[in-house]
Amino acid sequence: MNPQSHCENQSTERQVLFLDYDGVIHRLGAVRTRRGIISAAPSIRLFEFAPVLAECLEPYKGLEIVLSTSWVRVLGYRRAKDALPAELRERVVGATYHSKYYDAWAWPSIGRGIQVLRYVRAHRLTRWLAIDDEIDGFDEYLSHVVQCNEKLGLGDTATQNLLRVRLAEKFG
Repeated sequence: MNPQSHCENQSTERQVLFLDYDGVIHRLGAVRTRRGIISAAPSIRLFEFAPVLAECLEPYKGLEIVLSTSWVRVLGYRRAKDALPAELRERVVGATYHSKYYDAWAWPSIGRGIQVLRYVRAHRLTRWLAIDDEIDGFDEYLSHVVQCNEKLGLGDTATQNLLRVRLAEKFG
């Protein structure tokens, strides 16, 4: 059963940003420990670039966030969403991953672009943008992607500038 099949016949003008966490909203990755999720590097604060992203999204009041992060698969949708600061959390409306997918077991091996494009097609999105450090599977849709260097994330001013340009192109 495909949980998104009920949406396939609806055309929509939704404005959606697909958001990865690791290598985007903070540098590098995170690890799960007995004490919770911590940065893979002790000197890096998780969600360190959340204020940068919130500022970039400010002009786009109707923009929704769909989580395209492995945090959803590992922690569950609610906990992954709740990890975000409030100004971003309030925009989150869903995730690309769902445990009820027929191929949920294979999700880690499915390219991020394929995951995002599955959601885009199921929800008939025309106005969307993804921000990610992985671009595998986006192919001819790279104009819909802002790729981050995982070591810099949104701390890179060139990436911030590209994000602002792409936001204006897709949602301005």
